[in-house]
Amino acid sequence: MKPYILAENNWKNIKEMDIELAILPWGATEAHNYHMPYATDNYQVDAIAEMAANIAWKSGTKIIVFPTVPFGVNTGQADIKLDLNLNPSTQLQILRDIVTVLNRQGIHKLLVLNGHGGNNFKPLLRELGLEFPEMFLSLCNWFQVGDKSKIFEAEGDHADEMETSVMLYLREDLIRPLEEAGDGAEKQSVIKGIREGWAWAERQWSQVSADTGIGNPKKATKEKGEKYLKEVTEKIGSLMIELAAVDTDHLYE
Repeated sequence: MKPYILAENNWKNIKEMDIELAILPWGATEAHNYHMPYATDNYQVDAIAEMAANIAWKSGTKIIVFPTVPFGVNTGQADIKLDLNLNPSTQLQILRDIVTVLNRQGIHKLLVLNGHGGNNFKPLLRELGLEFPEMFLSLCNWFQVGDKSKIFEAEGDHADEMETSVMLYLREDLIRPLEEAGDGAEKQSVIKGIREGWAWAERQWSQVSADTGIGNPKKATKEKGEKYLKEVTEKIGSLMIELAAVDTDHLYE
């Protein structure tokens, strides 16, 4: 039993446990090219939360990791079979209910550990911050933590070389041979401002990618995944330590 994992813990321990920081991993259930499972985002964020929390716990930080929320925002993938969507308004209500519990029980720090690019928690946490001024609400998108350029050759953001490498390390048993994977080619918007990045419209996934991937996964390896995860989990573990220790009346210097 890992004492920092709520799903493995028990009332005997929890009722006496002093908790400085709660962590809520949040993933998605969606297609990841031809070679990776629908629960890729959930396997990844769940493992990263556990690995980072282990680092923080060993330092003496009093934290608890909640079960991963397995569904995310997939509004641009409505026609991709069994990509399961939670609307942002639904996410807000789920978050509100969880924050309500924490606030009532005197646990005033929450880190949302996000594992899916379609989830946009900033506006939700802004709204909840006004509703619950006692709470310190923070966010980390794990896939933005490490320097991908030092390890991976091909750029991408979905079922790409990075994600495939991480999954080869975590759950190689669920990965089909890479020769079966699509190349993750991405079509670009015909609108100049969107192509250049200073305008935005949601990507319509079935028009953008033939195989649901964005980025070529062919050069992924387990060794690359292990190296990247080490960097990511060490940084997130340090973040957890800092968040738990910080005096919320003195956040700036």
